[in-house]
Amino acid sequence: MADQVVEPGFTHGVIMGDVVQSRSAASVQQLYEIFNTVIENANSNHKDCLISPLTITLGDEFQGLSRSLADGASIIRDVRHELLRAQVKCRFVLGLVNVETPVNTKRAWNMMGLGLAEARKKLADKRDHNAYRFSLPNDPVIESLLNAIGAAQTEVESAWTKRQAEIVEASWNHEAPDSDLALRLGLQVRTLYKIRQAARYDLYRLQWKALSSTLIDLDRRYNLIQ
Repeated sequence: MADQVVEPGFTHGVIMGDVVQSRSAASVQQLYEIFNTVIENANSNHKDCLISPLTITLGDEFQGLSRSLADGASIIRDVRHELLRAQVKCRFVLGLVNVETPVNTKRAWNMMGLGLAEARKKLADKRDHNAYRFSLPNDPVIESLLNAIGAAQTEVESAWTKRQAEIVEASWNHEAPDSDLALRLGLQVRTLYKIRQAARYDLYRLQWKALSSTLIDLDRRYNLIQ
């Protein structure tokens, strides 16, 4: 059966990413299995947010189209943190694109349009250690600010111990009282707070909130939210 397509001419979020220093991995086979599993998980968990699913284009690179920038940021964060828990370093670009060819809803291949080349160029910059990069061709000032927030988030994440990363992830979408979370994790509440303080959790959430609010505003401006 031929791949299903939708009419061109819409503006989407584009997600691009790759694994850092994949050629120096102790086990290429293990890295391949981890990478493929994480991409499959993201496509399953975020299928309603993806116009074109995350597709591995080369051995250690992938791309996809999201319904909005805010959706794309959530996907990137989930992929980033799942790979980090597996001790796999990675980097991403989230950008705006105007796809001018039919959008492939099965695989993110063989599409052309404004913004794709710009996003690819930003991902390829190996001098930039920022894991969260942004490509907004018509908004260079906002792009610069978002890149600064992304760089700050990358710095916070890079200092986490394995335990701190686990606590941050457990806390992220936990809406019940912290006492409940501490009990589930087998910790004293005071210990939970100390670990989060060492991980700079409050600052990290503040950064993410600012980034998310900006992306939601951009989505409205570009009519990505229907």
